[in-house]
Amino acid sequence: MDIQKTPQYNTQSLIQDLHQIIEQARGHVAATANYALTMMNWHIGERINREVLGNQRAVYGKQIVAQVARQLQEEYGKKGFDEKSIRRMMQFALLFPDSQIVATLSRQLSWSHFVEVIPLKDDLQREFYLTLAASEKWSVRRLP
Repeated sequence: MDIQKTPQYNTQSLIQDLHQIIEQARGHVAATANYALTMMNWHIGERINREVLGNQRAVYGKQIVAQVARQLQEEYGKKGFDEKSIRRMMQFALLFPDSQIVATLSRQLSWSHFVEVIPLKDDLQREFYLTLAASEKWSVRRLP
């Protein structure tokens, strides 16, 4: 029986190239998904704010948020659509009313970055930390 031997290649260079291709694609997918998540959350918050603030009744707002949360959870699952998350989206849209600024920042920052600065009381402080996080590529843990 004649067994042909396959030539031995040094695959280290090939593996390194493939590793780079995979990591680059994963990074792109993660950035794209994060951008879409952040913008989705902004749009949800903005749309609910328009509905609730248009009627300007606190009781009505609470009912709407609870009802929206229930219905979204039924269709899309509990993660990310509970009342607390919906209220966070609303607050996000109120604190960052310009969708273009949100779109620009969310290409560099994750939804978690925005969530971390929402509790800050000062608009300038929020802007400062987000700008710094974007320019210095800070992780969420570096934010106050």
